[in-house]
Amino acid sequence: MSLLEAALDPYAWVNDFKTRAAELQRKNAEVQENLAGVSGTASSKDGAVKVTVGPNGGLMNLQLGHRAVELGAPRLTALILETARQAQKNAATQVIEAFRPIGEGTQAMAMITDVVEEEFGEEPEEEHAVERIEEDDAPASAPAAPAAAAASEPRQARAPRRADDEDDDDNQPW
Repeated sequence: MSLLEAALDPYAWVNDFKTRAAELQRKNAEVQENLAGVSGTASSKDGAVKVTVGPNGGLMNLQLGHRAVELGAPRLTALILETARQAQKNAATQVIEAFRPIGEGTQAMAMITDVVEEEFGEEPEEEHAVERIEEDDAPASAPAAPAAAAASEPRQARAPRRADDEDDDDNQPW
């Protein structure tokens, strides 16, 4: 609409506003529909872990494959966290795409994109978290003493405990 047309039609700005508002409502409905379907899923290379997160990065599903039990607690923990981070990155990318209809070319869209890139940007090629775990994750088990030997050993006397009120004097400033 040109300035001349707007000057000649006193209701032109109202009609233009109504048109833009209707378009914004349509795009808003499209964004809501797109967001409803957002989830990010990632699987570990060996298939031991599969993680699905929602649009906010919250855990929706965790599946452990048969190989997961062979990893031990520290390695499995690292693999779950690494896989969840990848799933969150996948979800964040989908959220950006869902907002694109109403955010394209805006400062808000640029800010969201920058935050996601900063959080999940390409990391230098480094070993995966699972590969950084060096310690043997098998629980250290002490050899069990036979019950008869344990029963025959004399018990060591314990040092007397301080009374609770004595402990309070050390920790209380008043």
